[in-house]
Amino acid sequence: MKTVQVLISGKVQGVFFRDSARKVANKLGVTGWIKNRPDEKVEAMVSGMEKEVQAFVEWCRSGPERAEVEEVLVSEKEQTHFERFEIVRSF
Repeated sequence: MKTVQVLISGKVQGVFFRDSARKVANKLGVTGWIKNRPDEKVEAMVSGMEKEVQAFVEWCRSGPERAEVEEVLVSEKEQTHFERFEIVRSF
């Protein structure tokens, strides 16, 4: 199992990034959360088998059709188990 934090910047808010990411996460079988940040970035915490987590990160590099991803920063975190993958409503 692996847990990573993903920070996505570019035109990533207002383009259904979070909802699309939840669908991708559910398809891959990874758990965690995703949220919009006040600095116009999207942040996700993702946990699962290494191959599936990597596939999720790769999807984040392009995102949904209307997104314009400029940068994706990934950092490994302490292994965490989440019940599901959910959208966190913030700010």
